[in-house]
Amino acid sequence: MKTIFLIGFMGSGKSTVGKSLSETYHLSFIDTDAYIEEAYDQKISEIFKVYGENVFRTYEQEAIERAVTYDVVSTGGGIVERETNIKTMKNNGKIVFLQTSFTHIEERLKQDVNRPLWHLNDRTAQISLYERRNRLYMQYADVIIHTDDKSVEEIVQEIGNNFSLSGR
Repeated sequence: MKTIFLIGFMGSGKSTVGKSLSETYHLSFIDTDAYIEEAYDQKISEIFKVYGENVFRTYEQEAIERAVTYDVVSTGGGIVERETNIKTMKNNGKIVFLQTSFTHIEERLKQDVNRPLWHLNDRTAQISLYERRNRLYMQYADVIIHTDDKSVEEIVQEIGNNFSLSGR
């Protein structure tokens, strides 16, 4: 089986869905953000603050290159910011976009202070970032899963059906 790469905006549920998908179908799993935090012994927000976004994107690129040996990979929301990351994912598996509306994202992230690109921006900038990235997600996705008002289990089942995982 090729790797399933989960992409989508911050707060779309990639980590939660990825973990549940791996547990449900007994697949190996890695979360690139968790990998980076462990490898560099710093929170993502600290890396942004101390080193800046460009350094984080380099860490992210290294993480996605290492993640290709896993069955399920949960990526950071900005993974689509570098073309090389798209090539790595396309060459090693299928890209699943967890499409979540801005309204749902806004609700999920309002109390989450660990999202530097969300909380350092005003609402206009948040909408702009969301719309720009959504265009990229749509462009690169092999499969699009609409997540609004669906349970994690429903999303996992939909991904499983798309990849015929039920027989695993």
